[in-house]
Amino acid sequence: MVEPASVARSDDGRSVTFRVTDGANAIPVAYRGILPDLFREGQGVVTEGKMRPDGRFEAREVLAKHDETYMPREVADALKKSGHWKE
Repeated sequence: MVEPASVARSDDGRSVTFRVTDGANAIPVAYRGILPDLFREGQGVVTEGKMRPDGRFEAREVLAKHDETYMPREVADALKKSGHWKE
């Protein structure tokens, strides 16, 4: 999920940074491009890209999840356990 209050856009609007969290851990993500319309804080996302040596994930694609039905069971269980699950 996109961590609340973690989204920061560049002045030109072409780049964005945010953090992805499972409720217990978070990873910083950097992305350059147009985000999906459904992208927002607290929403599930899938990012594809590579981890940089500095610990930041460099995304080449960001997909916003519109339906949590497709979430892997272990991710859903972790969110429920951490109290971040939204029915």
